[in-house]
Amino acid sequence: MQLLQGQLSDDLLGQMSNQIGADKQQTAMAANGVFATLLGGLANNASSEGGLASLGAALDRDHDGSILDDLMGMVGGMMQNDQQTSSSALNGSGILGHILGDRQEVAAQQISQNSGLNMSQVMKLMPILAPIVMGVLGRAKNQGGLDMGGLAGILMGSAQNAQSGGFGDLIGSVLGGVLGGGQQQQASGGGLLGNILGGIFGKR
Repeated sequence: MQLLQGQLSDDLLGQMSNQIGADKQQTAMAANGVFATLLGGLANNASSEGGLASLGAALDRDHDGSILDDLMGMVGGMMQNDQQTSSSALNGSGILGHILGDRQEVAAQQISQNSGLNMSQVMKLMPILAPIVMGVLGRAKNQGGLDMGGLAGILMGSAQNAQSGGFGDLIGSVLGGVLGGGQQQQASGGGLLGNILGGIFGKR
């Protein structure tokens, strides 16, 4: 989470806040919720058969982290073009679809309740932040020369950090429906993350 939060400069938060018509503090709260939810979703996907390898391939193919060199320009361009792009690295809607599937509106609703932004504002924010998550992971993988075990380690650490930062219940409420089953849907955020992360490291 710290790697992601570190990308949100005051100027960048101001730019995003102006674009969605929101208070900067609320935008920061919502952004942290989006980051936590996407990290939980990535961890969940990576715990499935072949999911970790698919994530690694996607990072190698489309997400080298170069978008992080000019986030102000990236965000401004995405806002100006209404988030339409032919670049896989910037395809926030596509990234969200891969990570959250049909749980995007559920995630937006939970993040809205936690941050005070309305649903429309959160739905505008999510596709902008999704490429940042993939860019940070891609840069960490490339610069660290990480194998699949190393990538799993980053996901584990980030998801655990999100949980300890107070986002465990948010992740649990969004991903409970992804995992299915009454018991899993009732699980606490901590228990759910424990199951996800256990699945990742059971495949290393």
